[in-house]
Amino acid sequence: MSDFWVFGYGSLMWRPGFAHVETQPARLSGYRRSLCVRSFVHRGTPEHPGLVLGLDRGGSCLGLAFRAPDGLKDEVIAYLRERELVTHVYLERMLPVSLADGRKVMAVTYVVDRAHAQYAGDLDVQTAIGQVAGSAGVSGANEDYVLSTLDHLRGLGIRDRWLEAVGNGLAPRESRG
Repeated sequence: MSDFWVFGYGSLMWRPGFAHVETQPARLSGYRRSLCVRSFVHRGTPEHPGLVLGLDRGGSCLGLAFRAPDGLKDEVIAYLRERELVTHVYLERMLPVSLADGRKVMAVTYVVDRAHAQYAGDLDVQTAIGQVAGSAGVSGANEDYVLSTLDHLRGLGIRDRWLEAVGNGLAPRESRG
């Protein structure tokens, strides 16, 4: 029996929702955090899709790795699949991540499926701002999702310059009343 790891790059970092015994800052190479997934329900509609995070190819991504006890592996995987694979826009992968303490571990990771209809592609900052601005779905305004994500990333000491540029192009929360 051994423990296993889960890599989080978005809301899994501040709301993992599963039992774990260790959390480490981690880097995933070969993928980057990106607003590359069209949201037709939670942060947009079919007529005006919003954008949510995915891991897309290229670069690297700072996030958190969670070590879960092997005895809970089936339970944690079932939870993650229910949470992440609702529309199957993400692919479940075991990928190597580098932990802040120098260890390299294999972690369950969810990357965007570039062949899926919800994949928005590699967007420039202005296109992403235009897609996010004014989009809203059952979970609220897309702007709130992006700005809340940035707040959480800052709280964890993680910089994401591309996402920050998108956030800087959105109206401040207080002006959206």
